[in-house]
Amino acid sequence: MPKGIFGRLRATGLVLATALSATVAKADMPVTYVEDNRALFHVNAPDFWQVRAGGPRAITPPGSDEARLINRVIGFEPVSEKGVWVGFMSPNGVSTFEGAVEYLRNIGQSIVEDPILDNSKPTRIGGLAAQKYAGHGRRGGKSVNFTAVLIDLPGNRVAISLAISEAGANAELISDVNAIYDSFRAAR
Repeated sequence: MPKGIFGRLRATGLVLATALSATVAKADMPVTYVEDNRALFHVNAPDFWQVRAGGPRAITPPGSDEARLINRVIGFEPVSEKGVWVGFMSPNGVSTFEGAVEYLRNIGQSIVEDPILDNSKPTRIGGLAAQKYAGHGRRGGKSVNFTAVLIDLPGNRVAISLAISEAGANAELISDVNAIYDSFRAAR
């Protein structure tokens, strides 16, 4: 089983590994998450992945009338294949893992329907304390695996990352996902 930030083996054969390791993919395009003209963290996008950024917006969970504010998100997605997505954000006012868990709880149904948490464990990302939550659910009518990673940033901030893979997604993309996490660095 390959080693990486994720941990789950699905019937589809998609492996999301559990510890960071050297990866085959080379991540070349630097991306910086900036808020109020201040860099918070940097990651690299793998070759042949697109990067999209979106500012704050309100989303409404299925079956609800309550809109929830989503902070700026930087999303990564393979150009030629669908089924895998990785996103990063750092919500204002979220300075602890407990606050990040509550933030995810508030927006969770808008991202993954009927999420079921399979495991949780502490880890390190870019030399920083982090907490990983892995599970499964549905998105757009399809079965998905998800991993939420909370990263303790300097200056009372937390970075939140979500990685989502649909059942049947190309397992080779996991090395690219791991390369994204391997490249994560807090801005100093």
